[in-house]
Amino acid sequence: MIVAAAQFAPVPLDPAANAARMAALVTEAADRGARLVAFAELALTGYELDGIAAAPERYAYAADDPVLAPVRAACRATGTAAVVNCPAPAADGGTALTSYVFGPDGALLTRYDKRHLHGPEKAVFTPGRADGRCTLGGLRIALATCYDTAHPEVWERAAADGCGVLVASAFHDSAERTEGYEAAAREHDLHVVLANYLGPGSPGTGCGLSGAWSPAAGRIADAGAGAGLALADLRERITLMSDPAVAAVPVVECGEPLVDVRTAAPELLVAADRGDPAGAFAHLREGVVERLLRAQESLPGGLRLRVAEGYRPLALQRRYFEEYADELRAAHPEWPPARLRDAASRYVSPPEIAPHSAGGAVDVLLTTADGTELDMGTRLNADPEESGGACYTHAPGLRPEARTHRRILCAALSGAGLVNYPTEWWHWSYGDRYWAVMTGAEHCLYGPKELST
Repeated sequence: MIVAAAQFAPVPLDPAANAARMAALVTEAADRGARLVAFAELALTGYELDGIAAAPERYAYAADDPVLAPVRAACRATGTAAVVNCPAPAADGGTALTSYVFGPDGALLTRYDKRHLHGPEKAVFTPGRADGRCTLGGLRIALATCYDTAHPEVWERAAADGCGVLVASAFHDSAERTEGYEAAAREHDLHVVLANYLGPGSPGTGCGLSGAWSPAAGRIADAGAGAGLALADLRERITLMSDPAVAAVPVVECGEPLVDVRTAAPELLVAADRGDPAGAFAHLREGVVERLLRAQESLPGGLRLRVAEGYRPLALQRRYFEEYADELRAAHPEWPPARLRDAASRYVSPPEIAPHSAGGAVDVLLTTADGTELDMGTRLNADPEESGGACYTHAPGLRPEARTHRRILCAALSGAGLVNYPTEWWHWSYGDRYWAVMTGAEHCLYGPKELST
């Protein structure tokens, strides 16, 4: 997944102008393949403490405030999330220094209030108490705001919570103040994305230099000292099926039956017979079928979903996994077992996780009304080696048509409650262990199931 840090010089106390600029930057970042765009501390109003303190009721914005409508609309139009930092009403009646995370549908995904206020901020804002967390595109993300990152426990809690990325909105006035992010990324094994202020504000002049750091490679993106975007590819931090957190999800089987999509939902297109006499591939749990129908109803006119594969018997899942692992082992004999397992799970789920074998996963693509497949950037079931990584849902370098088609597919399926496995644009699921991890559910609904014939 590509994450962008956006920097521009906010117009002091002109949130409408700044929201319009942010919306344009979200659109630009999305056109360059970004899935998440982060903005600097107080980017909506400008870092103008005196003006905010003089009229807090005027400059404190709820997530649904009309002034933020252009940003929410840009997120919806592009399927891109945004981290927007601004004054906001606090739960205790004061004003918080808040990061709103608007999801790809424009709705509020989460909110984070700055916990560690600095200097004169203490006279204006109320400190937050909760850690900021969200999951997007397979990334577990921690949020922080400027002075928060000076406190080691912020980094320690993010790592302990299983986050792979920390996104910080900040006001730093010198390059020296950005240099600590590289060491923190390395020490806590976190990728870091910094959206830093650019231009004058109450504390001085923001220096820009927004960017990203990797634990292994140091700085991997740099916006420099002018307005613009820094984009970083964070695909290596995606939560894979092999992650212990996925296997740890308890199963509370709900008992939904497997149904044949061809008879239960004739509105959906289904791939031709795959040499499967029992038609196992065309079966899914009832709840998944209901959500596919809902997703198809939300598609733009003239488009349809085609189910390529649903249920997969456990023995077949095991065979697929072992065959692919054998291919990787032959190509990379030096890889240790753990790396081999992780690499294999990019393309085939380990059998003990196996959303397909629970009837909760479906491989699906987008077609015209007459069943003609649309350009999705790769063929369905292209592995990472064959496709050069283009099978990843939000891979960089896709053709504009393919990116648009993936965006449409994602909007429809995620809007219906399914989650994507971000290494495969075609793989979506509901009710399985991976779904539970991505949505924060305490347990999954579907365990492995045998097909009754």
